[in-house]
Amino acid sequence: MPPGSAHTAAMRLIPDISPADLDQTDRRLPLYARLRDVLTRRIAEGAWPPGEALPAESTLAGGYGVSVGTMRKALQQLVDEGLLERRHGSGTFVRRAQFDKSLFRFFRHAGDGGTNGGGIPASRILRREVVTAAETPEAALGLPPDAAVIRMQRLRLWGDEPFLAEDIVLPHDRFQAFLDIPVEALGPLLYPVYETQCGQVVARAEELLTVGEADAVVARLLRCRPGTPMVSIERTAFAHDGTALEWRRSRGLANGFSYRVEIR
Repeated sequence: MPPGSAHTAAMRLIPDISPADLDQTDRRLPLYARLRDVLTRRIAEGAWPPGEALPAESTLAGGYGVSVGTMRKALQQLVDEGLLERRHGSGTFVRRAQFDKSLFRFFRHAGDGGTNGGGIPASRILRREVVTAAETPEAALGLPPDAAVIRMQRLRLWGDEPFLAEDIVLPHDRFQAFLDIPVEALGPLLYPVYETQCGQVVARAEELLTVGEADAVVARLLRCRPGTPMVSIERTAFAHDGTALEWRRSRGLANGFSYRVEIR
């Protein structure tokens, strides 16, 4: 094999990677930290979608012109941060965050014996409109007041029984394609739609739980009296690069809420 041909083959596997990418990072940081920042940016740009394997450490190291040890340290930092995951015998993969049941584990529903026995509830979009961030101050998502956002109202149901009323806000510039999808074509889970139709991948989320009372709108949706005790869970979802992608508030009856954690 001619000199340099192995490096050339590696570059063909990752055609958009070069040592020049490191020039866009903070030179005051250690090299592995600069690699970590480059890889995070590339993942956020969709170079490797969630669930896809990254090239081998030696291939990445060759593409960036660094040692395998330095590349391994950068990858391990991303594994520790939850962006990547290692699969024994298979390689390193972009981690796909799992949110399918993270909320529903807190709310009981009829017929499940007091705990959520599995499955995904039905979803009904009641309203979808474009407004300004100023009209949703609790969900500004770091946007200027005049920025356009998509605001939705959604109802979650077990069978015909409503159990969660949700308000959702998305940045319009990232989710404009979402408006073109017929409401009846939207399934019970929105994150897969964000990814496949809008190219926006949710990597992590933060949640805040509070207790309050049902206002007139929520009372009508959940078929209860105004003032009924409610549990509210506010979630902000983020992209791999830390950009806020979605704000949602899910409110359900307090008498259907339970929290359990095992402490060791």
